[in-house]
Amino acid sequence: MPSTSYLKGSFALDLLGCFPWDAIYKGTGRIELIRYFLWIRIYRARKIMDFFKKAEKDIRINYLCTRIAKLIMVELYCTHTAACVFYYLATTVPPPHEGSTWIGSLTLGDYRYINFRDMDFATRYITSLYFAIVTMATVGYGDIHAVNMREMIFIMIYISFDMILGAYLIGNMTALIVKGSKTERFRDKMTDLIKYMNRNKLGKEIRSQIKNHLLLHYESSDTKYSVVEDIPVAIRSKISQTLFMDIVQEVQLFKGCSDEFLNQIVMKLNEEFFLPGEVILEQGSAADQIYIVSHGILEEVASGKSGCEESIAELKPYDVFGDVAVLCNTQQPYTVRVCELCKLLRIEKQSLTSIFQLYFNDSRKVLSNLLKGKGTALRIKHLESDITYLIAKQEAELVLRVNNAAYHGDLYALKGLINAGADPNKINYDGRTALHVATSKGHEEIVKFLVQRGANVNCIDKFGSSPLLEAVKAGHDRIAAHLVKNRAILNLEDNGSYLRKIATESNISTLRRLLEYGVDPNTKNYDLRTPLHIAAAEGLHLVAAVLLEFGADVLSKDRWGNTPLDEGRRCGSKPLLQILEQARANLTCNR
Repeated sequence: MPSTSYLKGSFALDLLGCFPWDAIYKGTGRIELIRYFLWIRIYRARKIMDFFKKAEKDIRINYLCTRIAKLIMVELYCTHTAACVFYYLATTVPPPHEGSTWIGSLTLGDYRYINFRDMDFATRYITSLYFAIVTMATVGYGDIHAVNMREMIFIMIYISFDMILGAYLIGNMTALIVKGSKTERFRDKMTDLIKYMNRNKLGKEIRSQIKNHLLLHYESSDTKYSVVEDIPVAIRSKISQTLFMDIVQEVQLFKGCSDEFLNQIVMKLNEEFFLPGEVILEQGSAADQIYIVSHGILEEVASGKSGCEESIAELKPYDVFGDVAVLCNTQQPYTVRVCELCKLLRIEKQSLTSIFQLYFNDSRKVLSNLLKGKGTALRIKHLESDITYLIAKQEAELVLRVNNAAYHGDLYALKGLINAGADPNKINYDGRTALHVATSKGHEEIVKFLVQRGANVNCIDKFGSSPLLEAVKAGHDRIAAHLVKNRAILNLEDNGSYLRKIATESNISTLRRLLEYGVDPNTKNYDLRTPLHIAAAEGLHLVAAVLLEFGADVLSKDRWGNTPLDEGRRCGSKPLLQILEQARANLTCNR
């Protein structure tokens, strides 16, 4: 029973070529139109080419002999066809004018061909073949030539074709000497493969599968990847969009993802063909690729402990498999087997991971889509656990990358991360955001960009530090001013304790900036002691001067009734005592 593809294809021409057109021509009173149907038989010559193609791939037949036989056959066929055309041109001239044809005017010695129709068939054929060959070789001896316009036109066309044919024959002979053709590489690979299978004593079934798969890849070697590999990326991108975008948009796993993300996906897709019965992924294996069904049907099969198989699902175009194993870093849950010849689109795990790192929102969408239509509630529960872990891991890595870009002042990388969906307000394990890092390192452009993209200017880390406090401590006044302009506050958990700590350390510049940004110099601790009490007790006259400059109360009493002035007198520092006395005098005058 002929296949459907053959019936739709060349069956009609093959059938017409089998008709006895010679008998029909004579039976219809030699109607000239009928003779043209004889040309249909030329189409059947392709079967000879198919025969040689199969012979070339058969490693049991010598490749060199096969190629030489093919080239000889091509040359004989072309010269035979030309001889037939030459004779046809002569016989279609009205009988009174047959002497004005190449064969009718031919004279060889004393023999003339004026009555060539009465000659035997062999003589006419050899004469026509001789004319075709000497014309092809362009070594005519003057004994035979065109004598009318039709013959001249055909000879011009024929010689032009001969130049192409000569180039074809010479090129093929050169290829035989140089080697390296696709067919030769296939034969060499098949030979090595057979040696390998013989050495390892592989079974008949697996031998057949390996051979068929290798043959299929040879037949489909004109796939997108092998053909356009050397074309620039921009052009390959357009080709990929044309070939695969419609398919990818229908895949449930990528529903709701951005066009930019899908463009990156289709750029990394490669075509593969598989024969019925082939196993693409085995249950329990580690998968490194995700496959999209473009054409054909596959099945998912689960193997039980007893060895029996249970059909889980049928995979049709736009279905995906390998996604659970790749995205959740688990073993392949089911065996995937081909039911009919199929074309699959494959993307490598490494490529997909790289794309996920650039498109964070889309990666979360993909993980969310993974839960849809994945079988039983128990399986979904397991997937939810894995996906929750993956999302948390992605977010932690993302925060690290964002903070790292902020730390090094890499504005370009930071913009790329934020534009791809990274949240500038995500905190790391210390509760610090990218804004904390950028302000502490003094990267003004980074700070401005983060503030512009909605970073929280009043976020507090685990150490009680805000971005403004980081800028103040590091002495980045312009950054601090920009933060204040955007409503940032110091947000000190205990202003008094922190200010007293700075005062004790004699960090004059930080102390001054803190006071400039609104920290109250008269904040008290549980003993009602102010920073000025501490500075006076320690004899830190420069610190005391700064505190007094910003309104510290020299007469403030602690719970024991002591004032900073009392502490200064006990300390005995003359510069300090002088500053405190002057402050009290000024206070008395003002009152």
